[in-house]
Amino acid sequence: MQPPPEAAPTGSHGPAQARSAWRDVPPRQVRRFAALALEEVPALAQDILREIRAEFPGLPVVLNDAGEPMALVGIRRALEGFVQQLASQEGRPRYHLEVFQEFGRGEGLHGRSLDSLQAIYRLGVRLAWRRLAEIGQQLEIPPPAMYELAESGFEYLDGLVDQSVRGYAEAAAREAGERLRLQRKLMELLLSERRAETTGGAVSGPSATPGAPFGNALGERAARVGWQLPERVAVGVLLRPAPEAVAPAVGAGVLLDMEAEQPRMVVPDPDAAGRPELLRRAMTGWSGAIGPPVPLADAAKSLRWAEAAVRLMERGLLPGGEVLHCTEHTEALVLLQPEELIEDLARRCLAPLDHCGPAHGRRLAETLLAWLETRGGAPEVAARLGVHPQTVRYRLRQIRELWGDEVDDPDRRFELELVLRARRLRGLLGRS
Repeated sequence: MQPPPEAAPTGSHGPAQARSAWRDVPPRQVRRFAALALEEVPALAQDILREIRAEFPGLPVVLNDAGEPMALVGIRRALEGFVQQLASQEGRPRYHLEVFQEFGRGEGLHGRSLDSLQAIYRLGVRLAWRRLAEIGQQLEIPPPAMYELAESGFEYLDGLVDQSVRGYAEAAAREAGERLRLQRKLMELLLSERRAETTGGAVSGPSATPGAPFGNALGERAARVGWQLPERVAVGVLLRPAPEAVAPAVGAGVLLDMEAEQPRMVVPDPDAAGRPELLRRAMTGWSGAIGPPVPLADAAKSLRWAEAAVRLMERGLLPGGEVLHCTEHTEALVLLQPEELIEDLARRCLAPLDHCGPAHGRRLAETLLAWLETRGGAPEVAARLGVHPQTVRYRLRQIRELWGDEVDDPDRRFELELVLRARRLRGLLGRS
């Protein structure tokens, strides 16, 4: 709150400003007003606190180091500061308002809104004004000056509220940071491979009573962030659309760690009604993968599949630009993930094509895969490939010559289809 402004002289260079009725009050009268008001401050502060407690019986009593209620200290300082400011020509208060920041922090740390605190401030200002008005009447200060004083009092109130809002915001930020830290700790434990091995699957839901140390730690950490242990989870790995991307609004219950290079999330009960649609909307603009739903104790396994899917996305072997569900890309994950083993099997199974030219070898491989998938004759294979049946018959005779009786062995046919499907997923064969 600033003191009431002085009247500015009028002139040819600007419009006239309204005079200040309060500054027209003789200085001796102002000093007398301030002296009487300061004498009243201790008793007035007690009266205000008593009225506030009667109006707000649930108000917590917080004592300072000297054993004095912090609320009483705040009221007294606010009154003294306001009165001293009236008698001073300075533009700023000389006292400190940290106590009002503490009030705001207290509301934030206890999860309360600022509504009740602001109501308390307003009540205090009304009670203080009644006494100041009595002093003004006693000293015969003109009503216009007292009206200005009332306006200044409510401006002063705004300053106190600003201080409390600042403290409240600081507390909220600190609380949010602490919650994120605890949430990351929970996710680290939940996704730990060692935890899954140690608990042996004992942690399986909100009613479970895990006996292993890791199971107990998991329950404790979940309780600290208010996360109820679900029966099943799915773990997602995300790719940031931009370095400064804001965290997706995944909704309550979904654990999200944005600190990792590739953000991770744990989705409780992923098949619950409405959950898939909520995630789909929240993930707009993001890409990544969500692992298969698994029991809580196997969360690390879901994470492994999500990480594998993201690696394939980065290599262009799975579609990008969206958040995929691993359960919808099982074939690619199964066939492309053990790359070395599949390639070794492919070298052995497709060795007969080594003596064919690249283009001809590819056509024979596509024909063989279409025949294995359809189990039909030349017309069915031709329709799948979009070529003439006679062409298919010619290729099938060549395939029979290259592989011989192996194409009649069920195990060999399975291996051939496996490696040919893997090659098609990698884009080495055309899609039939």
